[in-house]
Amino acid sequence: MKKINQLFYAAVISFLVVSCGSNTQKTEDNKTAQEEKTSQDPSSYDPKRGTGKFTKVDLGEKLDAKMAEEGKKVYDVKCSACHKLTDEKLVGPGWKGVSERRAPEWIMNFITNTDEMLNKDPELQAQLEICLVRMPNQSLSDEESRHLLEYMRQNDGVK
Repeated sequence: MKKINQLFYAAVISFLVVSCGSNTQKTEDNKTAQEEKTSQDPSSYDPKRGTGKFTKVDLGEKLDAKMAEEGKKVYDVKCSACHKLTDEKLVGPGWKGVSERRAPEWIMNFITNTDEMLNKDPELQAQLEICLVRMPNQSLSDEESRHLLEYMRQNDGVK
């Protein structure tokens, strides 16, 4: 009877080891297939605009203070845990100068289309190697994203 119990436990452990190994492989295969699917045809990627629905974002010469105030609220809740307002890296890169380095369309597309931009933009992929953490999609509305852009502009000194 003791030998039967030992064989039973050995069989259960072997089954679990084999099962876990195959699930890991399936997950990696599915992830690779999904990454290939999302990053199709990188030659069509526009590095100035990014990829997404925003092709033209009209900014005023002056800051919209009300919009920036709403953007600060979004930043405080959704962004401040990973991004500083300086050029210092926290989890993600600091925001200082981002609205000067990037077109408003690129910023809006990145905020609202994070995963696809991370898969296609070579500079974002290089940044990902430095930060080691993918920015999660925060599911911000277009309006929240626009407010956040205005807050970025305020942070960069637009009056």
